[in-house]
Amino acid sequence: MTPRQACCLAEALAAGHAVLRQGGHALLAVECAIRVLEDSGLFNAGRGSKRQLDGVQRMDASLMEGAGLRAGAVASLEGFVHPITAARLVMEETEHVLLAGRMAATFARQFDLERHKPPASRRPSYTRIFSRRKTGLHPHGTVGAVALDRSGTVAAGASTGGIDAMLPGRIGDTPLIGCGVYADNRTGAVSMTGHGEGIIRLVVAKAICDRLAGGRSPKLAAATMLRQLVSRIRGAAGTLVMRGDGRFSIAHVTPNMAAGWWDGSARPIVKGRWR
Repeated sequence: MTPRQACCLAEALAAGHAVLRQGGHALLAVECAIRVLEDSGLFNAGRGSKRQLDGVQRMDASLMEGAGLRAGAVASLEGFVHPITAARLVMEETEHVLLAGRMAATFARQFDLERHKPPASRRPSYTRIFSRRKTGLHPHGTVGAVALDRSGTVAAGASTGGIDAMLPGRIGDTPLIGCGVYADNRTGAVSMTGHGEGIIRLVVAKAICDRLAGGRSPKLAAATMLRQLVSRIRGAAGTLVMRGDGRFSIAHVTPNMAAGWWDGSARPIVKGRWR
């Protein structure tokens, strides 16, 4: 984690906590925090999103709140700075949960969301991407947040550009409710980052919430599922987990995970590794 990324994470935590401090909803706090990260260009989301194999940025995002189990998501969205806001609008303005591709972009244009046209770049070849796959190099990273507000409502969100040079049309775990995010006031809120294919196959976010429902602590629930991810399918991921009583965990089985937390006292806690 670079110093600029650390400062940006602290700014995102401050933006989200400002909403909570004013009595705002956990969902809005999550959205505000993620928007800071999308706008920065420092992470694999929004302006900084990875490109797919054809050289195009296609972004995924989702939000979920735990009171009414409302959720919204977009997948393969092109040309917008804040996919997380598009996901919120899907939740609030339609009866759907997930919009994808061209129609997701058409929907986002109806609300005049901020546009983004990245500079042109050389398209990588199939030989390059498949040789990279054989050597096990899978650059990845997703921005996300979880929050708990004064009413006891939890919320979770995530936004990503996917993995480096992925096949056009590939969709990871982030926009899939129960895989990349899940929130339920009866259990807790979870936001995932990592290699999406493995997270999807074990439906990790919902599985962690199910373990919270069974009485496990956030730390133990996260550790159990991350161990399964490694042992069963050699996956790699990190997670943010929060219960309705405020207990939380930041855990990962990757070498590093830039993340932080803040309860409003002192300064935000930001680190590149959590053990």
